[in-house]
Amino acid sequence: MNAPERTAFLPDVQATEDQRKLAINAVGVKGVRYPVTLHTGKGVVPAIATLSMTVGLPATMRGTHMSRFIEVLEAQTAALDQAGFKAFLFAMMQRLHAHSGELEMRFPYFVRKSAPVSGAQSLLDYEVRWQGTVAEDGQYGFWMYVTVPATSLCPCSKEISAYGAHNQRSHICIGVRLVAEMAVEELIAIAERNASCEVYGLLKRADEKYVTERAYDNPKFVEDLVRDIALALGDDPRVTAFQVEAENFESIHNHSAFARIAQPDQVLPGRR
Repeated sequence: MNAPERTAFLPDVQATEDQRKLAINAVGVKGVRYPVTLHTGKGVVPAIATLSMTVGLPATMRGTHMSRFIEVLEAQTAALDQAGFKAFLFAMMQRLHAHSGELEMRFPYFVRKSAPVSGAQSLLDYEVRWQGTVAEDGQYGFWMYVTVPATSLCPCSKEISAYGAHNQRSHICIGVRLVAEMAVEELIAIAERNASCEVYGLLKRADEKYVTERAYDNPKFVEDLVRDIALALGDDPRVTAFQVEAENFESIHNHSAFARIAQPDQVLPGRR
């Protein structure tokens, strides 16, 4: 008997009926690293993504078919925008014969920036996460998250010090639930506009003078960061829910300062 004939008689254990009668909310593969291409306003951009792909499993079925997730991923060759990401999720659910599912994709995103005085150009990396979910009723939801490095300068330190003020690098994490497309750059810009100053990959002396003075003239507590960003997000009709977190890596303490605002008042899906 040759190999194809033997394979034809292999039992499908996953498809057997499960007697415990407990449905599973999410089952699939996690931590899959894979090259993808993104279709952005800058054109087609390559990235190395880390994916999590899950579906709901009925109470009657013992297991899902794990190999099919990778098959769907291998079949996804077109550059992804947010509409294509939605189609990718529904294709995954169709291949797994599922009524609900979730697709998460994390990837580094590089933006070419010009220094504020010299104009020297360099790339700066940001962490981005796309998350799509389909509920049992077929409702689709999409979340986009970005982590943006920035500078914050302490208003209290500036007020009480005769010779300057302490500042620190901050990480601003924004998550938004969207009902219409939003470019990654737009969300990054909201964070950077509301920080004491944005950061750059390359600065010459004149640029360093500028960013130092810019931060000094624009002091922000960690509370100021999340409030100002929340106000900007609340004015955008594409955003139906959001979460803003800011962590200041303190330069005068061995701990960070942290703040969060979520609207509605809950932690959005995917936050751990």
